[in-house]
Amino acid sequence: MTDSSAVTDQAVEVREDEALPIEALDNWLVENIGSELPEERGELRITQYNGGVSNWTYRLDYNGLALVLRRPPDGTKAKSAHDMGREYRLQKRLRPAFPHVPRMLAHCKDESVIGAEFYVMEHITGIIPRRRFPKGLDLSSDQARQLCTNALDKIIELHQVDLNSTGLRKIAKGRGYTERQVNGWCGRYERAKTWNVFGAGSVMQWLQENKPSEENICLVHNDFRLDNLILNPEDPTEIIGILDWELATLGNPLMDIGNSLAYWIEASDDKVARATKRQPSDYPGMLTRKEVIDYYCERTGTNAEDFAFYEVFGLFRLAVIAQQIYYRYHHKQTSNKAFKNFWFLVNYLLWRCRRRIAKA
Repeated sequence: MTDSSAVTDQAVEVREDEALPIEALDNWLVENIGSELPEERGELRITQYNGGVSNWTYRLDYNGLALVLRRPPDGTKAKSAHDMGREYRLQKRLRPAFPHVPRMLAHCKDESVIGAEFYVMEHITGIIPRRRFPKGLDLSSDQARQLCTNALDKIIELHQVDLNSTGLRKIAKGRGYTERQVNGWCGRYERAKTWNVFGAGSVMQWLQENKPSEENICLVHNDFRLDNLILNPEDPTEIIGILDWELATLGNPLMDIGNSLAYWIEASDDKVARATKRQPSDYPGMLTRKEVIDYYCERTGTNAEDFAFYEVFGLFRLAVIAQQIYYRYHHKQTSNKAFKNFWFLVNYLLWRCRRRIAKA
């Protein structure tokens, strides 16, 4: 039997240049969520989750209580990116209809407290399947397949959330989403381009010329991956939480699947793809990308015979995200050396875009 305490996700010591002011944060927490804290709370201890490459995520520990804090990174960022208030409000409204979202506790607009806007939410103890499953967790191929289908069932459930009952109908424009996304990500790539990455003119032109003529609109996560899921330590096929709602909006559900597929590495993929994986999607028993598409379309009654546009868009969007992150490192807005070689990943993803276009 798996030792659940040995496989649950753990935070590590805070990176030196990403430390939080303990006293100021402690005072703010007492003032704003004092009723949530233990009577004898003890000293605040802060550690950091190192799995993400966008917003910074911290674990806050008091005596017998764990919380999670999310804040944006340092450095120049897109106007609409890293909006802590929007991410907080979206999850708070969504949770009654979609209980897989962590409970929101408080949001702080005052950047003087820790140097940035932030929010605090409940901590959910569980397994986060990062690049590999944690040591000591051995899933059978049947369990791995069940985890895949459970994850897809969750995103299908999300896509069916009633926007009117949740008050989320007005969080974004909705109609015209596909065109705005193509235009927006093309523009972001041009603005974030550095000398050492390829031009993407042919890919961007193909996306413009092959946009689908019709689109359904629903709530989309836009970053739905295995490493944004929290699994039950007693049954790792059960999903007890879904994280990272920064990019959630009203959009095209097929693009949501395409975005997820960009991260989906298979065991038969080339060495570069397998070296860049962020989730254990190549584990024995996991669905292939084609099986993911087929399962989603069958369960939702969707006709998606040609999924090339959504796959290419997902790969291109991921290339832009990687380039935006690399841009911050290139211009010394962050010193995190994990981003040093992201330029190579960008070039590789653009190559995959062109290869998929050629097959289409």
